[in-house]
Amino acid sequence: MNGWRSIGQPQPGGIVAMCDHASNRVPPGYDLGVSQTVLDDHMGWDIGAAAVMEHLAADHAIPGFLACVSRLVIDLHREEDSSGLMPEVSDGYPIPGNSPGNTNPNRATRIATLHRPYHAALAQWLDAAQPALILAIHSFTPRLARGARGRPWHVGLLYNEDARAARDAIQLFRAEEGIFVGDNEPYSGQLLNASQNRHAEAHGRPYCAIEVRNDLIRDTAGHREWAARIAHVAAEVARRLA
Repeated sequence: MNGWRSIGQPQPGGIVAMCDHASNRVPPGYDLGVSQTVLDDHMGWDIGAAAVMEHLAADHAIPGFLACVSRLVIDLHREEDSSGLMPEVSDGYPIPGNSPGNTNPNRATRIATLHRPYHAALAQWLDAAQPALILAIHSFTPRLARGARGRPWHVGLLYNEDARAARDAIQLFRAEEGIFVGDNEPYSGQLLNASQNRHAEAHGRPYCAIEVRNDLIRDTAGHREWAARIAHVAAEVARRLA
């Protein structure tokens, strides 16, 4: 099995979506030393993000590119030299399989067999797609186990230097009744924007890095509702950018 999959058929000048944390799969040959409960929680993947991607493709003709490996094996939304590439601790939970001296494939091997092939395939997919707008779909937990405060935003838009699409998306989400929107919250794209820096900003491609609070996308109704919201906002952002 590849470390990625694609859904839908991109059209030049259209909207596409990507998700670096779509899976909690641990490939054969790895023993991270954590329970399935940890893998199923937000430490192992972005809960609900893959399902939202499926509805974007099936219901709104927005094709997607999805990772098929857990962020605990290697975080594909980090630079190769990032300290968080192979997390030894995630939200207070030790990841023994990533600690020094473990018997799993080492950092260099994981980069060579998982990280680089994923990003090469994503780059090829985006080059062929020639998108007018890239959506990066993520989700976040309402409260970190070690967090001092809750995270009240329903959705957040992250960006680094290129804020043109994010600014419009923030305004459009805020126009929806009852939606609390984070501007570079719950994370700042100026600090955590690796895939968008590489595949969007470096090529001058507009993008929206979208974080949805994961308690809102834990069932089919939530998946459909947020896919529809995201698709509506994305279409208007793309129209404004044209």
